[in-house]
Amino acid sequence: MKYFFITLTLILVLKTQAQEVYNFELETPSGEHLSFTEIQGTQLTLIDFWATWCKPCVNSIPKLVELSKLYAGNEVAFIGISIDSPRNLSKVLPFVQSVGINYPVLLDTNQELMRELNVSVIPTLLLVSASGQILMVHEGFAPGDAQVIHDAIEHYRHEAK
Repeated sequence: MKYFFITLTLILVLKTQAQEVYNFELETPSGEHLSFTEIQGTQLTLIDFWATWCKPCVNSIPKLVELSKLYAGNEVAFIGISIDSPRNLSKVLPFVQSVGINYPVLLDTNQELMRELNVSVIPTLLLVSASGQILMVHEGFAPGDAQVIHDAIEHYRHEAK
């Protein structure tokens, strides 16, 4: 019950003011171009901004991979967006493979999308509705945050039905 109230409070506090995600297109580490509408979920999409050099990001990604397995299918999609600079790009694909990321990873090397979405720290997670509205912003990653993220996904999944 304690976690429910903490989670609900975080959802209410972190809910943004109707900001939306537009249909962006970015390159993958393997050179393919993907647009948001091609890979978004039918109900929700979780977008994770991260970098290979970011310790909290490195800690959060295995938890996000676990969560993505819980939501295998197309209702809830996960998208990783690396903000590594062009100098670090050669590290992104080996990193993705080493941590077992099983969802699309895109590159925002000039951090243009990051700025457009008012993301100022990493890791930052955006939970986005099927219509593109940002429902929740979660900055940083600490013990217990995976449960908070899971609870938010469940809350908005049920709200969307």
